[in-house]
Amino acid sequence: MNKKIITILSISIIIFLLSLPKLGWFSNKNKTTTATTKGPAALAVSSIIITPDKFDNKLVLTGAVQANETVELKPEAAGKIEKIFFQEGKKVNKGELLVQINDDEIRAQLEKEKYNKKLNEDNEFRQRKLLEKDAISQEEYDNALNRLNTNTADIRLLEARLENTRIVAPFQGTIGLRYVSDGAYVTPASAIATLYNLSPAKIEFSVPARYSTQVRTGQKIYFKVENDTRTFTGQVYAVEPQIDASTRTLRMRAVAANPEGILMPGQFVKVELILETKTNAILVPTEAVIPEMNGHKVFIKKNGKAKEVKVTTGIRTDKALEITEGLTPGDTLLTTGMLQLKEGMAVTIQTNKQ
Repeated sequence: MNKKIITILSISIIIFLLSLPKLGWFSNKNKTTTATTKGPAALAVSSIIITPDKFDNKLVLTGAVQANETVELKPEAAGKIEKIFFQEGKKVNKGELLVQINDDEIRAQLEKEKYNKKLNEDNEFRQRKLLEKDAISQEEYDNALNRLNTNTADIRLLEARLENTRIVAPFQGTIGLRYVSDGAYVTPASAIATLYNLSPAKIEFSVPARYSTQVRTGQKIYFKVENDTRTFTGQVYAVEPQIDASTRTLRMRAVAANPEGILMPGQFVKVELILETKTNAILVPTEAVIPEMNGHKVFIKKNGKAKEVKVTTGIRTDKALEITEGLTPGDTLLTTGMLQLKEGMAVTIQTNKQ
């Protein structure tokens, strides 16, 4: 009897356990398991739309302002300064008398030679008439002519020496501070003052030798001087035909308008030299380009997923990199999440810049 009861209870328990799934007791567990089998969420990234734009390939260099013309005024003859006609810091015209050196001795010698010339001319005239009548020999006439010619040459020499006692302005400009006073004795080694022509101004700078094939006359420059926010423009007019072996640089000069005299010789300038202007360049943020062993790659969004694209790079600026091959206008370039992105990964755009 007891065995029957135990057998019946065992069968009942087995039937109860087998019927539990049908009663839905494990339904919540199954739902939880199903929920956890969903795919990973899309990666949130930022992007930009590729748009071609104008791009200036330029070099940023340092240079200095130079005067258009400059000369240190020195006398050609030694002597005492008789009169200084210029005022320091004032403008002078070309040919204007600036300094007069005492010329009394030269003038006296010149006057003497002019009297001698009159006598020699008269003597040459008489000797020529006598030669025409065969009253004297050819040698006697030649001696008279030679004295006249020598006297004439002496007069020209004295006139040149007389001109050397005058210092005149070789060009129009502004004269600097003078180093001598009236009555001072000067020699050809003595500096009187410096004359500057400041309009236009010259800008001198040097470019690295590797750019020597890309520079030429006529190129435009933009530059700024110290303590001035204005941007000035100029144009290259001369390129040194030799690379400096010690610095491996190439010297260039540009000319810039300076009607107000703002640009002064010796000023430090920061120069931007335009090497080339591209009208349809593709520039992307530097952080969006991933370097590889054989080049570079970027990620674009296509059909909601990240797509890896091989690219060829060009010019690099401080914030951007030129892409010459691989991207086309209208592509959506991913600019963040570079470490997480993989080919075919689902992405969602947080911010999208044109």
